[in-house]
Amino acid sequence: MEYEFQRFSLPRTISRSAVRRLLVDHAEYGGWELARLRLYPDGSRKVELRRKILRVRPTFHADFRPRV
Repeated sequence: MEYEFQRFSLPRTISRSAVRRLLVDHAEYGGWELARLRLYPDGSRKVELRRKILRVRPTFHADFRPRV
């Protein structure tokens, strides 16, 4: 299974509830899930989100012609 990742840093000035709201929005509307969250001693956070990459396979060949 393949995943795509999104990584970003959040400063210590963002409240815990604001971070939670941000992550919930990414999960609900973007299909992301939390892969890793690291909280540093200075209060900053590094977030890593992931979501599955869906590969779409063609169901017919390009030269397919329907019968009439």
